[in-house]
Amino acid sequence: MAVNVQQFIKLANYYNQTAMVMSAVCVQKGGVAIENYVGRFFVADLLEYIVEYGRRLQTADKNLAPEVVALINRFSAQFQGMRDLVTPTQKPIHEMTLAEFEKIMNI
Repeated sequence: MAVNVQQFIKLANYYNQTAMVMSAVCVQKGGVAIENYVGRFFVADLLEYIVEYGRRLQTADKNLAPEVVALINRFSAQFQGMRDLVTPTQKPIHEMTLAEFEKIMNI
């Protein structure tokens, strides 16, 4: 996995778009609260991955732009509120090998 700022920004944009779609789905389904929406687990897993990616990015590059550091910190703070929604495993998804991931997902 090549850890770089462009990939982090792409992941951040994907997360933001996913959150926007999730909100739209909740409204369309009659105002379902986001904390009751079944997709919240996926979004929490995605946010966990992005936070870890950002942490590794900070470790790999000490001269990150302040805007990127602020974005990493914002995602980290947001994740703290969703930490209990991530999929429980013995190992976080970002630390799994492809074989371990496929086994968990029954692929």
